[in-house]
Amino acid sequence: MFQKITLLALLIAFVSCQKKETVEKDRIKKADWLIGNWENKSPDGLLIENWQKLNDSTFSAASYFIKGKDTLHFESIILAQLGETLTYKATVKGQNDDKPVEFPSTISNDKQLVFENSKHDYPQKITYTKGANNTLTAEISGKMDGKVTTEKFVMTKK
Repeated sequence: MFQKITLLALLIAFVSCQKKETVEKDRIKKADWLIGNWENKSPDGLLIENWQKLNDSTFSAASYFIKGKDTLHFESIILAQLGETLTYKATVKGQNDDKPVEFPSTISNDKQLVFENSKHDYPQKITYTKGANNTLTAEISGKMDGKVTTEKFVMTKK
């Protein structure tokens, strides 16, 4: 009898652990549509984001803005499943002592990802929205110098 109870307890523990791992992987899978190379060409320059899957719970991206032959902005991004939350970590060289700024997700579904950090100077909110015809809109918003500001970038998959 004791052996049956022990075996049953081990089986329940094993099944419980498997289910949690599946939930974790399902959360990051909602962001699979980010994977790929995205571009926005404008008179101001070229914005590029290259997303890749590192493993089952982590994506990485390089985001840069080029005008002519000059790279005006470069950002390293990690999108990771941490516990029950997707977290967007952005690192910009020369800002925040070269340490990442974390933005936990507030919305994550098959068409939109929203990340917020009210304590960050700017932006406080980062939104990715999946569009039609291999497009996505990246939007950064928040208060800057006391004014609410929003910047939108419609990108096409290459």
